[in-house]
Amino acid sequence: MTKKIKAFRASIFHFRGFDAKSSYPSYEYVEDGLLIIENGVVKDMGSFSKLKRILPPETSVTDYSGRIIMPGFVDAHIHYPQTDIIASHGKQLLDWLKDYTYPAEIKFNDYHHCRNTAGFFFDELLRNGTTSALILPTVHVESVYAIFETAENREMRIVSGKILMDRNAPPELRDTAEQGYHDMKSIIDRWHMKNRLSCAVIPRFALTSSEEQLEMASNLVKETPGLLFHTHLSENKNEVGAIAKQFPWSRSYLDVYDHYGLTGPKSVFAHGIHLEERDYRCLAETGSSIALCPTSNLFLGSGLFDMKNMESHHIRTSLGTDVGAGTSFSMFKTMAEAYKVCQLKGYSLSSTQAFYMATLGGAEILGIGHKIGNFEKGKEADFIVINPGKIPILERRIANACHLEEILFALMILGDDRIIEHCHILGEDRKPPYSKSLNADIG
Repeated sequence: MTKKIKAFRASIFHFRGFDAKSSYPSYEYVEDGLLIIENGVVKDMGSFSKLKRILPPETSVTDYSGRIIMPGFVDAHIHYPQTDIIASHGKQLLDWLKDYTYPAEIKFNDYHHCRNTAGFFFDELLRNGTTSALILPTVHVESVYAIFETAENREMRIVSGKILMDRNAPPELRDTAEQGYHDMKSIIDRWHMKNRLSCAVIPRFALTSSEEQLEMASNLVKETPGLLFHTHLSENKNEVGAIAKQFPWSRSYLDVYDHYGLTGPKSVFAHGIHLEERDYRCLAETGSSIALCPTSNLFLGSGLFDMKNMESHHIRTSLGTDVGAGTSFSMFKTMAEAYKVCQLKGYSLSSTQAFYMATLGGAEILGIGHKIGNFEKGKEADFIVINPGKIPILERRIANACHLEEILFALMILGDDRIIEHCHILGEDRKPPYSKSLNADIG
């Protein structure tokens, strides 16, 4: 293979991981840095003055001076079929599903509609600096193929899989335990660990799956190396009450999943608001993870996430936009709302914690931290270029910042898609231009 080397000059920020003696992630910041990419992966990263001397003379250097390069954002929970119902009047969760979500998802038995929505959806991710995500489609196989095909065309690293629902949902959105198993087996054979794609087993939530289907989901996870398990957990009080009636033998909502062997290091649960002490212990003991989705939790009035309890139990936590109940594709907006939710629960979320959850932390929880999430040598070069000057008040605030954490905090509170100047996938700029027409991504 012919070597294709590129270099990018800017301030560079990323995380190395957690210090063994600290609860906080360690980070690295190079004020005048150089990121060197060879054939789409990181070759080196460090100070410009040092690395410029070892660059081959023909290397193209893109000068992003005055900007900040950091790894692309990782969204740990987002629904692509709900793109068109974002900002629908916020009822409580179960009513919102019935009135908005299910009618929208019924349309995804049409492959053309799936591809059209997927194209626009990925445009929005990239416009907001999100380069990887755990994406929920619908019960329809067409919706899964559309999201994987579109991601593959764009060379994006994602995790997805068919939604499993065999009860308490409209007939058009129900499968059976047997059908769900066979559908997922075919999806795994076609997509799992192919190129930059991997699969997850995704019952919508315990309320819409029979005990037979949950058992089947457990079998799939056990049978397939590298397969994630993903679902919703304790998002809404009415939902928690419905689960207790449907599974009267269970001690709690989480206990339903744990009973079927669906907790563990490969399990990512969205929300986790209304938990009991034994649930926190179970999550910690099994190594399960949580995706905090603050904009949707506030929008639907579901409740306030308890980060203090998560941290005290050493439960890995990431961030999800949860579009369409979530109100923005922007991880900046998501971090800002997470900060506010934590404030209301008596916990001060630091800017470094928030950016860790949105980058390397999210990648690690999705089982792809060995591929993306920071600028270690050999990792895939997915990164964003942030230009604070695109928002005057943000530029002015940063000019008066005294240290890096203050700059990061200003970015997460005041930032949005406007400051994502470039979004690189495997070293190539893929940020789409704004267009009023939907990008169907079909062809």
